[in-house]
Amino acid sequence: MKHRLTAAGALMAIGAFVLTGPGFAETVPPVTDPLGVLVLPKGAPLEIGGYWVLSGPDAGLGVDQKRGVELAIEDWKKTLVGHPIVLDAQDSQCSAEGGQLAATKLASNPNTVVVIGPSCSSEATPAAPILWKAGIVDIGTSSTAPSLTAAGRSAGFHGFARTAFSDADQGKGDGNYIFSVMKAKKVVTIHDGSPYASQLVAEFVKTFTALGGTVLSQEAIQPTDVDMHPLLTRIAAEKPDVIYMPIFVAAAGQIARQAKTTTGLEKTQLIGGGSLMTGDIITAAGDAVLGMKITYPDISPEAMGKGYPDFVEKYKTAYGEPPISGWHAMAYDAAAIAFKAIEKVAKTDDEGTTYIGKQALRDAIFATDTDGISGRMKCDADGECAQFHLGVYEYVNTDPTTFKIGDNPKKIYP
Repeated sequence: MKHRLTAAGALMAIGAFVLTGPGFAETVPPVTDPLGVLVLPKGAPLEIGGYWVLSGPDAGLGVDQKRGVELAIEDWKKTLVGHPIVLDAQDSQCSAEGGQLAATKLASNPNTVVVIGPSCSSEATPAAPILWKAGIVDIGTSSTAPSLTAAGRSAGFHGFARTAFSDADQGKGDGNYIFSVMKAKKVVTIHDGSPYASQLVAEFVKTFTALGGTVLSQEAIQPTDVDMHPLLTRIAAEKPDVIYMPIFVAAAGQIARQAKTTTGLEKTQLIGGGSLMTGDIITAAGDAVLGMKITYPDISPEAMGKGYPDFVEKYKTAYGEPPISGWHAMAYDAAAIAFKAIEKVAKTDDEGTTYIGKQALRDAIFATDTDGISGRMKCDADGECAQFHLGVYEYVNTDPTTFKIGDNPKKIYP
């Protein structure tokens, strides 16, 4: 059922429209809002948009996050402010093109109240401004590029918040760990040109070199590259202690396999990022996954929310398997933040019609200060809600069915 202004409400709104920011000031009694008012007639669905990578080699990242949102909907008994919740999930394929298409579709739906996702910063970079132009807040769930929540970001990103951490913090943590804990002094970095990989590498290099480490070279690949031998032969000649490669599954799998047969890289440590916290990398890398390290948030009870262990059990019951990636808790928290904000600002009249001010919803989300499943959630003025606590993990088994965060990959730090 499409929500529309009631005839009386529409008449009252005429003349109250004033162009401001991404939307129109609007008065639809009982709500006046500078960005406009969503009106849900009695019984109409309350639609939550979602966009993640749901197909291809990185699908585990997105499916895991979609499940986190689905579990939040279950916890709200599929109903919010008297309306049934409907999740409109789009496959944005971890690409700029996919993000643009998904955001355009979600923004064109007048029933979209808020959007959760995406998985990748490549998707969020074009999508967030499209959504905000329609006055729709987007809460990222594993898109971690620092530029998305930077203080100097453009106005198009003023409707973007996230429950995932910033790579400004992960890059610092990774640099400290590799230099001070691993005692590695010479590193080669590899990125794939994505906002995620290129910005995380830049943050890592900043910290690592400030500590006294040497970055021998900074290499770039395409996510679809298959033959890595020329690249790896060149890197082997530089004799690095570590290859730091926060890239995605397909390319990381190729590098891991081919590094094993490259003379001079036999003892070189491969270290990836949170994009490889998925059983799909075990399949992609095969036996070469053994010993591969990845950096990712610490999942200890002290670092995560106290409700996380019970949430994992609920996930297993619902889907018949442990979490398939590492971002389900952030996705649950994004949905929970959105739902609580809607409950705070929505007004329902005696006829059962609900009114939601867009600016009011944005402000309520950005004012979040609560304990989440993935840890403390306290959003700042730029939409940065999460804190990063470094964990380091190592793959110890080549059977994809053994994927379990903390066991395989095994947590080795702290």
